[in-house]
Amino acid sequence: MLDRRGALQALSASSLAWLAPTAFGAPQRQVLRVAGIGTQYFKNSHCDVIFTKIMEGWDHLGFEGPKLELVSMYVEQKTDNDISSTKSKANDVPIYNNIEGALTQGTQKLQCDAVLSIAEHGDYEIDPIAHQRKYPRRRFFDAIADVFKKTGTVVPIFNDKHLSWNWKDAKAMYDRARAMKIPMQAGSSLPFTWRYPNSKIPVGSRIKTITGVAFGGLESYGFHALETIQCLMERRRGGETGVKSIQAYPYDQMWEAEKAGRWDRMAVTNALQAAGKSADDLESRLRQEDSSIYVIDYLDGTKAVCCMFNGITDEMSVAVEFEDNRTLLSQWFKMELTYPYRHFEQLVRGIDHFFHTGKEHTPLERTLLTTGILTRAVSSHFAGGRKYTTPELAIKYRPGKWPFANQLEENFPTPVKY
Repeated sequence: MLDRRGALQALSASSLAWLAPTAFGAPQRQVLRVAGIGTQYFKNSHCDVIFTKIMEGWDHLGFEGPKLELVSMYVEQKTDNDISSTKSKANDVPIYNNIEGALTQGTQKLQCDAVLSIAEHGDYEIDPIAHQRKYPRRRFFDAIADVFKKTGTVVPIFNDKHLSWNWKDAKAMYDRARAMKIPMQAGSSLPFTWRYPNSKIPVGSRIKTITGVAFGGLESYGFHALETIQCLMERRRGGETGVKSIQAYPYDQMWEAEKAGRWDRMAVTNALQAAGKSADDLESRLRQEDSSIYVIDYLDGTKAVCCMFNGITDEMSVAVEFEDNRTLLSQWFKMELTYPYRHFEQLVRGIDHFFHTGKEHTPLERTLLTTGILTRAVSSHFAGGRKYTTPELAIKYRPGKWPFANQLEENFPTPVKY
């Protein structure tokens, strides 16, 4: 009996051409070779919930998965709970000592059709001003791009989460990708997870304000929260035009900000109720030390409010108010917070499609914008609520096209038993 890797190799070998028509008239997709670059690989890590889905299938049990084959890895830091060596042996995937080795496998040519870069988790310095961990996303990207330049070959890259912990590096990554014509996507799994209700906001909607409520680290989960907002906000009339200013309100400033109309308790209540949570007694239940409200004012007059409300919720949800002041959509972004974290599945399906087509279905500009918003928001929080004007975030783009997991159906899948 073939394991998943053997089955993929057999499928690839039997495909005369990846564009050859099948009996149903659809193209037969070739299995693409992927190099995986990561910081740490332990159970439940981002490397695990992405790399393992490629090697062992959607449920990590050896069954159906993407039409991708992980052919090499580079893992920068090995921890006591590291599983990269075990996965490498079990799936016959070599681990290299550097990024160039993983991409070329010791030759003078590129030996992969696409690259996954996952710089999340690890022992890296925390910036004393931005208060973000200095994950080596730009260093990884530059090393990958250097190999492309050296070999004269460019293939698609997916960068997990935001582009960098600082704006300068994020913009440099974006500019180099565009200059070298590297197909590149990045971002969170949250825009593609299940949504309840499974309503889709039409492109061109007259959105007035989006209020998101979330939990977790102000930077690490703040990015996910901002992506749930931005993937909706970009669908407003006129498309995305950029951000005018950003200001955070730490706990001791929230209540004056509420009186000033910077955020609305009813919108927070509606967002929380979508996820089955309560807004009662916010003042007493909210954890003061790690909660904040990020207010984002857009250039076209729309507004986003991102409430990092630790102690209130352990979910992510939004309330969307439209210009008619009557229409309201409250929506829960449902995650599966148990192994194998299948809210990553739709993200990986999108990566699979992107790698095969080489065409960005999710704009890199979205991630560039959310990266810039996050950097300013976290800096504002730790600067006591300083307001930042953001001319650098006058970023225009059209909305993404990849669907969320249950866009066409309502049911959440049956949990896997291990």
